Amino acid sequence: MTRKYDVLVVGGGNAALCAAISARRSGASVLVLEAAPKFYRGGNTRHTRNMRCAHDTATEILTGPYTEEEFWEDLLRVTGGQTDEELARFMIRESKEILHWIVEQGVRWQPSLGGTLSLGRTNSFFLGGGRAMLNALYRTAEDLGVDVLYDAEVVDLDIQDGRFQSTTVAYGGQRHKVRAAALVAAAGGFEANIEWLKQYWGDVAENFLIRGTPYNRGSVLKMLLDKGVQQIGDPTQCHAVAIDARAPKFDGGIITRLDCVVFGIVVNKNAERFYDEGEDIWPKRYAIWGRLVAAQPDQIAYIIFDGPSLEMFMPSLYPPVKADSIRELAGKLGLDPQALETTVETFNQAVRPGTFDHTILDDCRTEGLNPPKTHWARRIETAPFYAYPVRPGITFTYLGTRVNKEARMLMADGTPAANMFAAGEIMAGNVLGKGYAAGIGMTIGSVFGRIAGREAANNARN
Repeated sequence: MTRKYDVLVVGGGNAALCAAISARRSGASVLVLEAAPKFYRGGNTRHTRNMRCAHDTATEILTGPYTEEEFWEDLLRVTGGQTDEELARFMIRESKEILHWIVEQGVRWQPSLGGTLSLGRTNSFFLGGGRAMLNALYRTAEDLGVDVLYDAEVVDLDIQDGRFQSTTVAYGGQRHKVRAAALVAAAGGFEANIEWLKQYWGDVAENFLIRGTPYNRGSVLKMLLDKGVQQIGDPTQCHAVAIDARAPKFDGGIITRLDCVVFGIVVNKNAERFYDEGEDIWPKRYAIWGRLVAAQPDQIAYIIFDGPSLEMFMPSLYPPVKADSIRELAGKLGLDPQALETTVETFNQAVRPGTFDHTILDDCRTEGLNPPKTHWARRIETAPFYAYPVRPGITFTYLGTRVNKEARMLMADGTPAANMFAAGEIMAGNVLGKGYAAGIGMTIGSVFGRIAGREAANNARN
């Protein structure tokens, strides 16, 4: 604790490790402070499985090209234009190198999963998932000589006139002052801090489930903002998906997510549909449903489908609720049986036949129904009938620190910080004003982590 490092990295996930490795490869001495115990290291990276990178040609694991312009158009669509275009286009361009750089750090790819994901051309999947990817990065960092401390919580930051001086760390039952020439903040958002979420969402936040780590409480983010770093992002915006309502409050991960909205209808506690289940293909569709469910009474909804759809998607960890009739299903879900029967029958009558294909925007739709189902509409009529209860599952929040292309934080007056950099969820709001596209969180973390580490090392050296 008495040694002064060139670069101090706060956080222990993908962004932090990319920064640590990049800084070490640039010749800097590096210390990583991870607030979690070793077993739970890595924040939300433990629960991920793929990354979205631009590439010009097919590869051994990608089925075709995914150009910078197409990536940009996808990002523009999901954010509704709420993104820093210059920074986002820069990230997309840099992602082409990350696809190869990350492999050089020991990470391995595998072919895309099939089914409803529709990601075989755009996203690269980690062999063994996020934990295997994370373990590879830690091995590389440690082999390079990066020092790592677990159960090391940053409790204060000494920042004077935009310059990081030192941090106070709670470690081993004591408080220690750690000095470094440059700081990289990669400690995530505040999604696990229910009280902070309630400041913006109200009491409904009590019904939110946190898909990832319980350690992302936003303490480092709050310190930085309080010390004069410029804020970016809407505090109510986040990466939120509909997950199984039976999932644990924290750390349920990817196995509680549900990919079956396309195969049926979604109703609220009043047994009423409230949104188009066929709006878009999975990578762009799935991340809107968390916020949609959050707006419903008691923040609960139910995905209803029938027998022929059961094996067409990746199931949740929990089995679906099963019944021989819609009325019986309603009873098991605690819904009004007559209301659910009416909703299903009204939907069935509105369905217009077409050629069903869940991998494309097909011609199966409803007519005269509000809200419509614009694609993949099929009658729900073949027993047994099934349902999954779902709640909003937050992955990470978008309130963060503003950065430039060097991943350098900007102070409230717009001037670049002297020696402070950020990567990952803590600055994702620069790119993601709202919405989400599958795998882009890992892209943000890897691209800006690599840059932050390199620039922090250069800053320390100079």
